[in-house]
Amino acid sequence: MARTDFVDWSPLTRDALAFADQRHAGQTRDIDDLPFVTHPVEVACLLHEGGYPDEVVAAGVLHDVVEDTDAELSDLEARFGGRVAELVKAVTDDASIDDDTERKAALRRQVAAAGECAAVIFAADKVSKARELRVRVSRGRRDESDCSKFAHYEASLDMLAALIPGHELVRQLRVEVEALHAPPAAGI
Repeated sequence: MARTDFVDWSPLTRDALAFADQRHAGQTRDIDDLPFVTHPVEVACLLHEGGYPDEVVAAGVLHDVVEDTDAELSDLEARFGGRVAELVKAVTDDASIDDDTERKAALRRQVAAAGECAAVIFAADKVSKARELRVRVSRGRRDESDCSKFAHYEASLDMLAALIPGHELVRQLRVEVEALHAPPAAGI
């Protein structure tokens, strides 16, 4: 598991970290082959640093388990409570929508309707994923899905800026999106 002992995690968040680590076991991040759980840990750190309550931080840790593992929302509700499961549901893609662009648009509408706590989890996720994408692109590792990811991050930024204007995570996402559009520095 990613090193997390430098943060004073609540018991709920520690349990969420253990659950996410177990469920994401064997999965790695594309950019560096680190354990995938590194991403949910970064999301949790952004939320923890923002002063969000334990249920929001725990939901941030768990935000990908329904999409990317065999975990079900009912598992999360039983183990972490209804609020955590509700927040994870709010930031989870609707797998029944086949078209990627429409699925992401539906997700943004779903997050916007769910309120600020879902929005900040979504924002922290996008900050982390945009950072990963920026690193991958800077290493010359573009792939064909990057254009749709750029478009989704831009649309997410627009939605979040309207929903939680002036929020630190919106500022961070804006920096990441702008960096994705910047031409690569000479010598990289």
